Amino acid sequence: MTDDSVEVAIVGAGFAGLGLAIRMRRQGRHDFVLLERADDVGGTWRDNRYPGVACDVPSHLYSFSFRPAPDWSRVYAPGAEIQQYLRTAAAEEGVAGHVRFGAEMRRARWTGDRWEIRTASGVVRARVLVLAAGRLTEPRLPDIPGLDTFDGPVVHTARWDPATPVDGRRVGVVGTGASAAQVIPQLADRAAELVVLQRTPTWVVPRGDRAYTAEERARFTADPGAARRLREDIFDEAERGIAARRRVRPAIDELRARARTHLEAQVTDPDLRRRLAPGYEIGCKRVVLSDELYPALDRPHVTLEDSALVAVDGSTAVAASGRRHELDVLVLATGFHSTRQPYADRVHGRGGTLAQHWSDGMSAFASTAVHGFPNMFVLDGPNASLGHNSAVYMIETQIDYVLGALAHLDGAGGLLEVSAAAEREYVRDVDRAARDTVWLRGGCRSWYVDEASGRLTLLWPGSARSFRERNARFDPRPYLGTTGAATA
Repeated sequence: MTDDSVEVAIVGAGFAGLGLAIRMRRQGRHDFVLLERADDVGGTWRDNRYPGVACDVPSHLYSFSFRPAPDWSRVYAPGAEIQQYLRTAAAEEGVAGHVRFGAEMRRARWTGDRWEIRTASGVVRARVLVLAAGRLTEPRLPDIPGLDTFDGPVVHTARWDPATPVDGRRVGVVGTGASAAQVIPQLADRAAELVVLQRTPTWVVPRGDRAYTAEERARFTADPGAARRLREDIFDEAERGIAARRRVRPAIDELRARARTHLEAQVTDPDLRRRLAPGYEIGCKRVVLSDELYPALDRPHVTLEDSALVAVDGSTAVAASGRRHELDVLVLATGFHSTRQPYADRVHGRGGTLAQHWSDGMSAFASTAVHGFPNMFVLDGPNASLGHNSAVYMIETQIDYVLGALAHLDGAGGLLEVSAAAEREYVRDVDRAARDTVWLRGGCRSWYVDEASGRLTLLWPGSARSFRERNARFDPRPYLGTTGAATA
């Protein structure tokens, strides 16, 4: 067990934590540690290893702008390739030596001038705490009677075991979201029978994935400018997607028509097509990109059960329709705890826990700083993700903000705690911008919206550029000063 003191402690070694660490190293900062609960870097790309796992943002955009990777194998990179990108980045940028594996944060407590972080491998005391644990890390397991007594293996996609016996078996998949859309076609190729238990249909648009040719990869490697221009083009195309999410016409009508045309082109059975047609507005839930899901569901040995799983009885999955399905293996593609982060009850600030502060939904000034938690910053947290563009762009914006805060602390000393008024005003602005978006007006329930408060707490309700324009530069004026004792 260790007991160390550092300048900055970063919790998590995924995109956000590694990105901040790389930028700090490049600035000549070395007094920091990354606390990682697992035995490898990579975050969600380390944890998600189910068959077919891949990114749904094009590869050239889903990488650090300050560390481009010109040699991606496909338009949409497989998960293992993204994890290897992060491993290589950590090693080549000199960050790997700063990572402490097996160091799950059990409790972080503000002591008045520093953070005391108790981990599975010891205690770390840090002037600054950065939470980079991510938002899609803790699998959500459905509360289904009898699930824990199912006769066969039960596996969540985020905890996939490659030894799961699916070949020639009767396999059930619970869910039809983004992970399900990737794993279902893979399982359809291997299972004797596949039952998909669908609570709610999903809007699906064409993916258009393909392998890059050897000539393309060589050109991107030889000409960094070509890769940069491709990245910019992909970004600009994705940015145009915000209009549909803000229910602007004709953008939302065109997106909806694109999805309906895709369904009609790929599903010939009119009854199946009817059961796959969502009854809510497109974009309210995460839009799935897939060219393989519909053909898989149309195969003769695949059954779409268009009602939720309500009980498990031995080896039988019981649907809300009353239909019973005999299964050997049950795969849960049921998502994550997204709006209520499990780490929040472990972080103790001046007046209580982060979970208590977020009792009405996650909130933070600049989507990064939280009143009552001095010298603490949250990456990839409240209103810091997107429903239409790359999360990495948002993470880089927040990294710029945190680096500005660290530079301010270097010069001014003392503490940094954002005022309650500044946080409230920022949250009011975000809530106002979110009010008429498809996420709140689209007629669905989604993991973007906090169930208790009804607030859109996960996504930024505007363009990626607007997030950067507002939040990339650190400004000390909304902060309380150096004592950290005020409550205004």
